[in-house]
Amino acid sequence: MSITANPSAPVSQTIVKGAAHSVPAVFPAQTTIQTTSDLGYAGIVSPTQAWELFQAGTAVIVDVRSKEELHFVGRVPGTLHVAWATGTALNRNPRFVRELEAKLNKSQTILLLCRSGKRSAEAAIAATKAGFKQVYNIAQGFEGDLDPANQRGHLGGWRVANLPWEQD
Repeated sequence: MSITANPSAPVSQTIVKGAAHSVPAVFPAQTTIQTTSDLGYAGIVSPTQAWELFQAGTAVIVDVRSKEELHFVGRVPGTLHVAWATGTALNRNPRFVRELEAKLNKSQTILLLCRSGKRSAEAAIAATKAGFKQVYNIAQGFEGDLDPANQRGHLGGWRVANLPWEQD
């Protein structure tokens, strides 16, 4: 990834944006934008930015984790669910794009969330290839990055940002 603007900005204040896309009007003017040409989707937003856009009604959050993850780990209230992978083996969901198309308009601003930001990046590429115009990945996902002990839930992500979530 080639960052060309403000490389010292923390992830929590940054959107990494695909060079082929324009910045949608839904993003606040004070948002720092970084440019890259190899994402394959519109860009990356921090969990805090995602929550602000969702609360403002300018974007929809789609959780792409499995039903099991939503149930046992937790979920963001009021968001949509379209699994990128299913079951405990996390087998790729061949109906992902069709399910997304059934729930959303291709011109909506869509923010994808997974455990760490990796599956949601893959899902963002697939959605963009299917014609969705403004698909963003939520940085560090729901549980954040691995810490030195190879555990999640301590370094970044939705829960560490102390954003709303619930659990069954």
